[in-house]
Amino acid sequence: MANSSELRNDPSTQDRKERSLRKITLASGQDPSRRSFLQMALTGLATVAGIGFNGGQVLAQSQLTPDAAMQELIDGNRRFMSGRLNSFDQDLAILKQNTIEKQEPFAAVLSCADSRVPVELIFDQSIGHIFVTRVAGNFVTPEIIASLEYGAVVLGTKAIVVMGHAGCGAVKATIQAKPVPGQISALFQHIQPAVDQTGANLEAATKANAKIQAALLRESSTVIADLVKESKLKVVAAYYDLTSGGVNILN
Repeated sequence: MANSSELRNDPSTQDRKERSLRKITLASGQDPSRRSFLQMALTGLATVAGIGFNGGQVLAQSQLTPDAAMQELIDGNRRFMSGRLNSFDQDLAILKQNTIEKQEPFAAVLSCADSRVPVELIFDQSIGHIFVTRVAGNFVTPEIIASLEYGAVVLGTKAIVVMGHAGCGAVKATIQAKPVPGQISALFQHIQPAVDQTGANLEAATKANAKIQAALLRESSTVIADLVKESKLKVVAAYYDLTSGGVNILN
């Protein structure tokens, strides 16, 4: 079996990654030079933080395995559903003090911006535990990729959850395809592939969108793709039910 270095140098693998990158930059209306800039910026952030890449190997801070990180999120959601949260029992003063100089989140979540989806709360986590990125429709852009790469490479997150939710307004608006004010329609192009796949069923389209975005994240970032191949990171899609409060892992 080829190691990660050989995979990075294999022409067919590189071509596939470049095609995936072109797909996402075109979908977001940004050119590859913008993507290159973001990659350079990520490296610069790591340097400023005093954390190196050590020959391409991630210097992870979290001691959890990817499976353990996912289990912690699942267990936290079960506590949330049962109303038995324990994150509020933690000493917030100590948490704040311990996270002034650094952060060590064990997982990252790409969530919709919807106010009914309080990420830390539904996973029963407190300060410094989850690295959260949010955009209406929870879709991947170069900026989102850069943020999640930073979480994985610099902060050592072990799992990334791309989470859609019931009643998503961004997905519903994409299905309806009606004229909207301002720049709201800029969201639609990212979500349209899921609508094309499932039709007008809101729940099905929302779940398909989460799966598509998770796959795109795995394919469009060489950093994340390598970590996944090396079993150092999990990237999964999920669906949050507003009524039950439950999070269903889709893949």
